[in-house]
Amino acid sequence: MAVQMQPSFILTEKFEKLKFTDFVSVDSVSTPSTPSTPCSPPAEPYAIEIITANDKEEVVQFLRTFFIRDEPLNYSIGLLDGRPTCVELEEYSLKDLDNGLNLKAVCNGKIIGVCLNGILERGYTDEIEEVTCPDKKFAKILRLLDHVAVESKIFTHFPDVNKAITVKILSVDSSLRGRGIAKDLMNKTRDMAKELSCGLMTADCTSHFTAKALKRLSFECVYSLKYEDYKVNGEVVFTPEKPHEAVTVYAQRI
Repeated sequence: MAVQMQPSFILTEKFEKLKFTDFVSVDSVSTPSTPSTPCSPPAEPYAIEIITANDKEEVVQFLRTFFIRDEPLNYSIGLLDGRPTCVELEEYSLKDLDNGLNLKAVCNGKIIGVCLNGILERGYTDEIEEVTCPDKKFAKILRLLDHVAVESKIFTHFPDVNKAITVKILSVDSSLRGRGIAKDLMNKTRDMAKELSCGLMTADCTSHFTAKALKRLSFECVYSLKYEDYKVNGEVVFTPEKPHEAVTVYAQRI
């Protein structure tokens, strides 16, 4: 997600290509910035830094603690099923960890937030392959994400844009949510997107709370699919608890 002030999830097309209040429309000419919101300052100063391969183990532990268990679809299908983690989800999340686009918020040498990002280019859905995953439950999530990637047609909504930065996972230490950390991670992501000549920021949200947070950051919802309407062989696949009712795709011009 989006700020994980409540359980949230942001994921996108297969981690190699993927893209985890009222809407205020974004001016296509001006460059938006994440609005400031009233919040308490963190107890200690923190820095936003690029994640490297050396951060892998700490990032894994962070995701296990603050992300994997919170994600509503994981819970809905019993992904962990008594296990401490899902290896396939971890591998999926950490692919290309050292691509220079992933960010961490660090306080006193400890990770307190992460923003895992990737690049999408026009036509990327043509390269989506049929899901092959040994974990049958996680494969269900991958198929949903592929379906959303194809059906959302993100670049048709922005015909003048050919490259976007996608926020795959945005998660903050639960004890520090609401203090502006996610906002800073998003602003740094936007800065990187400008340097890479991306015309768009985008994110897939499987959580109501993630979508709500992106609305507050002036992102536009360009696609929505209710879970009750997503069926495989005539059967509903996901039945997460309310208020998680749909997977959505949000975007914002840069």
